[in-house]
Amino acid sequence: MLGLRCIVGNLRGGGRLLRSLPRLQKTFVSMPPPTSECQHARLLHHRHHRLPVLTQRNFLSQGPDASVRSARMKLRTRAAVTLLFGGGLLAVWWYVDSEKQKRRRQQRVEQLQRAALGHGNFSLMDHHGQRRTKRDFLGSWVLLYFGFTHCPDICPDELDKLSAVVSALDRDASLPPVQPVFITVDPERDDVPALERYVKDFHPRLVALTGTPEEVKDAGRDYRVYASPGPKDEDGDYIVDHTILIYLVTPDGLFLDYYNRMKNEEQITESVRNHINSYTPTSDQN
Repeated sequence: MLGLRCIVGNLRGGGRLLRSLPRLQKTFVSMPPPTSECQHARLLHHRHHRLPVLTQRNFLSQGPDASVRSARMKLRTRAAVTLLFGGGLLAVWWYVDSEKQKRRRQQRVEQLQRAALGHGNFSLMDHHGQRRTKRDFLGSWVLLYFGFTHCPDICPDELDKLSAVVSALDRDASLPPVQPVFITVDPERDDVPALERYVKDFHPRLVALTGTPEEVKDAGRDYRVYASPGPKDEDGDYIVDHTILIYLVTPDGLFLDYYNRMKNEEQITESVRNHINSYTPTSDQN
């Protein structure tokens, strides 16, 4: 009712009120206290419409910056938590996988040791005509291959691969030298001079061995090597069908692992390196 009386009472002066409204808004802060009920009502009405505008301006001048800073802080916190959580998961996965690989290698070593390969002691002639036995290689890691010099492709390829593995291991100063050894399965044609010519194409430390048919057969039998000469052609040439494997022998003279044709240079190098780094010497030497 008070508002109605004020509106009716001031109807004649409405024009003056509208004209003075901008001036009143500008001087709102410095306005003196109201002296009448009508003035008090007008002041309340003015404040009712003025306060939301001031509040909105205050929000626009301060609110967005605070929101952006808060959002950035939350984003950084989430990123840090994600990195820490992801790093922890990665470390756990790496540890579990490493332990699993160690167990697999240990199981493979145990299985191969039960195969009882390479426990004998061969006695053969090297490519310099010197008598060599298995004892001469004790204390060294050995990569051993059985083949023959007249082999058209497989034996040269495997000896090239063996030589590359030895060279790669030689470049790792933390590893001991690995001795490459070649034993012929064709003593009839592979005498000392033939072997001496043959080894020049491969690693400079390669030792080639031959002997009598019985000596060669005994050496191959110890590693369960199969060798069978094929029929001779009109020139007397023939191919020897034989086991194609590279054997890894420990410094104790014991067979530890083997690599077939499907294993490449990098795979063999990594396997030999792992065996050397995890090897524990035994007291059972031949």
